[in-house]
Amino acid sequence: MYIKDVMAMLEERSPLAYAEDFDNTGLLVGSRDREVTGILITHDTLEEVVDEAIEKGCNLIVSFHPIIFSGLKKLNGSSYVERTVIKAIRHDIAIYAIHTALDNAFNGVNAAICDALELQNREILIPQKGTIKKLLTFVPRKNADHLREALFAAGAGTIGNYSHCSFNLEGTGTFHGEENSNPVIGEKGVTRFEPETQIGVTYPRHLEGSILKALFANHPYEEVAYEVTTLENNNQHIGIGMIGELAEAVPDMDFLRQLKQKMQLACIRHSGLLDRKIKKVAVLGGSGAFGISHAKKAGADIFITGDVKYHEFYKAEKQMIIADVGHYESEQYTKNLLFEHLTKKIHNFAPALPGGKVVLSEFNTNSIKYL
Repeated sequence: MYIKDVMAMLEERSPLAYAEDFDNTGLLVGSRDREVTGILITHDTLEEVVDEAIEKGCNLIVSFHPIIFSGLKKLNGSSYVERTVIKAIRHDIAIYAIHTALDNAFNGVNAAICDALELQNREILIPQKGTIKKLLTFVPRKNADHLREALFAAGAGTIGNYSHCSFNLEGTGTFHGEENSNPVIGEKGVTRFEPETQIGVTYPRHLEGSILKALFANHPYEEVAYEVTTLENNNQHIGIGMIGELAEAVPDMDFLRQLKQKMQLACIRHSGLLDRKIKKVAVLGGSGAFGISHAKKAGADIFITGDVKYHEFYKAEKQMIIADVGHYESEQYTKNLLFEHLTKKIHNFAPALPGGKVVLSEFNTNSIKYL
């Protein structure tokens, strides 16, 4: 098993195509063609985590946060980032970071918070734009069924909870093969009128490469006519934050006590209580103050996130409660998500394969301590 195999397993669940533009995800250190001896799962990659990987015989660290966030202009060990990267390179340990790709996955960071709070009827809080693409192509009628099924097999035609979705129009296509053409149908030098089917399918952005590969491999024409557009429709399965409902409404103070207990929090910073019950709950793991307006618009009774600044609490405007549970605390489930996913995928990949060892880091990388 190679590092590129592990990358494919991770990106099957959380495609890097949906990571935020500001982020730095993927393989940050090392070669994708190295054979894997073991995988260490961590929340942050620090020097101590690299030491742990060395001790446990793991040459791949899968981290939630990227150790390299912005560009490095030097590597002389003058910062914790540089020292960590130098140590990883020196010991031939690769580092892979998934960060906002997992944030934006429907079954990612925010779903884990919803699980802990037992929220029902979940929806994405801030759907990511530009994640749905549309393909239009034109094919001889006799080849339409074959091409359509090939596109479906590659992942096209999925809309929400439906698959094999397409729209088809019958018409007549014309073409005239020039001197260097090699037409499959008709003759060069002669204008051809061919009964054709226009096939329209949508697909998630990260599958564009495989969709176009299926199109070219299964279309009979020498030159394939097609159009690709980006749709404005919201994708109900890709985006950051989530909103859901409790089975029964709970008084606000009781809910905060339950939140502290269920998420095992040292403390909760929150805006003023409103002396009303909590039913609709919005969550956004990490630094999520940018989601306050979205949570209010969605009608949340409380918005749970991390890293809220003093003046940002005022934005609650007595319409909802803002609860800051801490950055690390709101992302505490990421290691287990990655561990469970990789353990299952690697077992299915090759149960007895050397390098299939997946280990949870024992090092607590939370940089904030509480007295």
